[in-house]
Amino acid sequence: MNYFGKLTTRMQEFREDLLNAKPMVCVERAKLVTESYKLHADKPMVLRRALMLENVLKNMSIYIEPQTLIAGNQACSNRSAPIFPEYAMDWVIKELDEFDKRDGDRFYITEENKQALRKIAPYWEHNTLKDRGIAAMPAESKVFYDLGIIKAEGNITSGDAHLAVNYEKILIYGLADYKKRTQEKLNDLDLTDYKKLNKSYFYRGIIIVLNAVVDFAKRYADCAFEKARTEQNDNRRAELVNMGHILSKVPFAGADNLQEAIQSLWIVHLCLQIESNGHSLSYGRMDQYLYPFYKKDLADKTVTKDYACELLTNLWLKTYTINKIRSWGHTQFSAGSPLYQNVTVGGQTSSKKDAVNPLSYLILRSVAQVKLPQPNLTVRYHSGLDDTFMKECIEVVRLGTGMPAFNNDEIIIPSFIKKGVKEIDAYNYSAIGCVEVAVPGKWGYRCTGMSFLNFVKSFMIALNDGVDIESGIKLCEGVGHFKNMERFDQVLEAWDKIIREFTRHSVIIDNCADTVLEQDAADVLCSSLVDDCIDRGLTLKEGGAVYDFISGLQVGIANLGDSLAAIKKCIFEDKLFTTSQLWVAISNNFEGEEGKKIQNSLINDAPKYGNDDDYIDLLLKDAYDVYIDEIGKYHNTRYGRGPIGGIYSAGTSSISANVPQGDSTSATPDGRLAHTPLAEGCSPSHGMDKNGPTSVFKSVSKLPTEKITGGVLLNQKVNPQMLEKEEDRMKLVMLLRTFFNRLHGFHVQYNVVSREVLLDAQKHPEDHRDLIVRVAGYSAFFNVLSKQTQDDIIERTEHKI
Repeated sequence: MNYFGKLTTRMQEFREDLLNAKPMVCVERAKLVTESYKLHADKPMVLRRALMLENVLKNMSIYIEPQTLIAGNQACSNRSAPIFPEYAMDWVIKELDEFDKRDGDRFYITEENKQALRKIAPYWEHNTLKDRGIAAMPAESKVFYDLGIIKAEGNITSGDAHLAVNYEKILIYGLADYKKRTQEKLNDLDLTDYKKLNKSYFYRGIIIVLNAVVDFAKRYADCAFEKARTEQNDNRRAELVNMGHILSKVPFAGADNLQEAIQSLWIVHLCLQIESNGHSLSYGRMDQYLYPFYKKDLADKTVTKDYACELLTNLWLKTYTINKIRSWGHTQFSAGSPLYQNVTVGGQTSSKKDAVNPLSYLILRSVAQVKLPQPNLTVRYHSGLDDTFMKECIEVVRLGTGMPAFNNDEIIIPSFIKKGVKEIDAYNYSAIGCVEVAVPGKWGYRCTGMSFLNFVKSFMIALNDGVDIESGIKLCEGVGHFKNMERFDQVLEAWDKIIREFTRHSVIIDNCADTVLEQDAADVLCSSLVDDCIDRGLTLKEGGAVYDFISGLQVGIANLGDSLAAIKKCIFEDKLFTTSQLWVAISNNFEGEEGKKIQNSLINDAPKYGNDDDYIDLLLKDAYDVYIDEIGKYHNTRYGRGPIGGIYSAGTSSISANVPQGDSTSATPDGRLAHTPLAEGCSPSHGMDKNGPTSVFKSVSKLPTEKITGGVLLNQKVNPQMLEKEEDRMKLVMLLRTFFNRLHGFHVQYNVVSREVLLDAQKHPEDHRDLIVRVAGYSAFFNVLSKQTQDDIIERTEHKI
């Protein structure tokens, strides 16, 4: 299928180079950061962080690939992953010899670089964010972290990100404007007021990092001019000279054309990645803020549609060069090395008109041409989105990359306004990372992605009178053991008590991570580019953003609902077996004749979530409402410090956490075997949704989606043959319209791949190098995933349209 055309020859060559690149571990940043931290140990931390970034950008290796029209690299080679020692070093040293032996997400490192990391490691002992974050946890909360009930490793081994900075302002005014405003604020401070000292450090830090970014761009300008001097090809020489002139101008000054805008955007995006070990750093509504440049260039005839498309594909290829290495424990929660760099198109303007424009179509075309897992592409759906654009989106879906995902204006915008977001800002929201949403350039860190709370393990502890089944550790007082329960109300009472207590501990753990990140990892550049950090003189962690709403992630939602329904139906209504008999069967992982009989009954004699059955769907809703009620009582560390919000909401974007959190969970009353994956996102358990996609949509719509602002992740899987005919593609368009318009669905995305292809890819990976699958709220190459994650994707229900 060649509906969207092909990459240009040079971009195809660039793509091949990237796919063939061996993912190495780069130690340059680690050495430069250590050097800078030692040299500036006497400085306030915010200045230390600014000087660190300056040192890295000044001294790291740079290069310009022979095919590229856009300059800028994250590491010493493409697809190499830097080490961020200030966040964590213990796992790095522990796993050095295992990086290339992983079951998925392998990285490679030279012996020389291993020694370089071992050499700097002593400086970081008891001196990293992870060290301080874990030390800050009270013992009664840390046990939840240790047992994997509340997983927060990503919070204390990584930066935050999960936002989009104000790219629109950057492209219009340039960093010069940010520097000018910062200098004015610094000059106006009265430092006889000791409270203003921290603001002065922040402002000084901003000036340092803005200058550093501009100098970084000029390093590439010099590199381009130098390459031009020896370039034999006239066309390439002219391109290099043009790149040099562009990089001498942006991002310091505002952009005047599309190529300048894309180069400026990329340099800033890249520097944000270098500054922090965060992910889900997103591009926001690119079709809106880049369109004026594209429109002007077309009118002036200084760019063609094809050249603009090539620039975009170039940007996506550069986006794919960025890589991240995580500890193996964290990797299992983020299988496929995702960076979640989301691009949003479509939706509505602030005046409530359809926002689709010619660049929206071109972005679809360019993403289709590169066929890569990055960037993560999201379409904002609204009822006024016409069929022409919808059909174009479906053509991209057919490519099988799991993109675009669809987020629904009809539920997201009203939920934002209800939370206090101004209408004009609510209409400007974008997807961030996976399926979470925020207002670009005005939202604080981590609109989602705080800690992962294992709902299913929590439920089993509730049934076990507050005792963890695997470890035998008593975590809190329960309401009695399941074997002694005589009424289903007691099961609900046990869930209510335990999940409220566990939710409280999740907030404590989040607070520990947030406090340490605020004190020791100020992202000065990122903060400066989000409103209103400069005006307030506060970093993002201190409350500098206009809005600050966050969510944790709840894992195993479908299993919880199915377990509740099975207990209610099979035991307390139909009396097929007793609570004691079920507990014995669960404890034995359903082994033996009696165990298999009970498991069969749990699976086949009770309603299952995903089939539009109020019996189970409303049970799950009520159980989820308990968590939502409890998390709504708490505030984040920025509450009352400036931003609107400062509160929690729910979120179902479990990434690939369903696999490792299932691995640490016993057998469950839904008939699931011990140590097998939990259901992902808010999707039904594998094979349990028997009545087709419409019934799944109806079940999901009964969840309190308006309260799950952190994202309602729904994965669907269809065979490619189901979308071969035009009439079938229109059926999918109509199905989506029904889900979003009538059922008020939040999100959906599609894996368009057959079970047979996935099984063959497991056996013959060399024949499926380009096979991309949707893992959760992101896509990944199938071959880089662990077998456990591959198996989980293979077992997802395959629907017919």
